[in-house]
Amino acid sequence: MSYCCGASMVGTKGTLKHYRTQVHNVPLLFCPVCHRVEVHYKVENEYEILAEYAHGDGAPEVDFQDYVIEDEQSIFENVVNCENEDPKDIVQNQIDMALDLLTVAKQIRDEKWESELKKRLAVMSQRRLRLQHKA
Repeated sequence: MSYCCGASMVGTKGTLKHYRTQVHNVPLLFCPVCHRVEVHYKVENEYEILAEYAHGDGAPEVDFQDYVIEDEQSIFENVVNCENEDPKDIVQNQIDMALDLLTVAKQIRDEKWESELKKRLAVMSQRRLRLQHKA
């Protein structure tokens, strides 16, 4: 499980640009709070190799899935949520996890972590309100 801003990141697939080459369908981890994106650690080396070769060959775009056969289920087995799930469920899981972690942070008296979790909770609460108003 990967963490950012005090709790878990969401698994997804997306397109990354490596110089002039776009690499599609790359397994990614996305922070729903600060919007940080990183290549999933299970395929990070494969991504770097493919992106370098594609760029070296002058390819304008390449599909990660065409070259790297990795079971999507095994890649994302360690994430709490995936992007294809209901956004309300994702937000609620993120809030629940942050509340659990906030309890731990208070117990060990880690004020910095507590502050980060409170910021995360504020962002996720706003997101939940927006999703509720859309329904």
